[in-house]
Amino acid sequence: MTPLRMIYLALAIWGAIHPMYYFITWFNANGYDIMAMVDAWHVNAATSGLVWDLTIAAVTLTVWIIAEVAVRRNWLALIAIPATFCIGVSCGLPLYLFLRTAPVR
Repeated sequence: MTPLRMIYLALAIWGAIHPMYYFITWFNANGYDIMAMVDAWHVNAATSGLVWDLTIAAVTLTVWIIAEVAVRRNWLALIAIPATFCIGVSCGLPLYLFLRTAPVR
């Protein structure tokens, strides 16, 4: 594995673990209510802006993944889409780059 691929993998793991710590901490303090978390994301204009920024980035990444998978036929790369929406762009983007930079067979 190349050093660049190792960096992408490390970033994907970090992007999965680090944000999840904050989500779990919030759920433990406020209960496991997804809609309450969504409400917390929109508590002020700054957080709403961040939510929209990440949502637009996630949709853009999804379009890019689908477009490239259609051409490259790298079906495994589709796993980055649920990683993006279930964990976050901080996991989905480096995971996709890790999968995309795999040696061509």
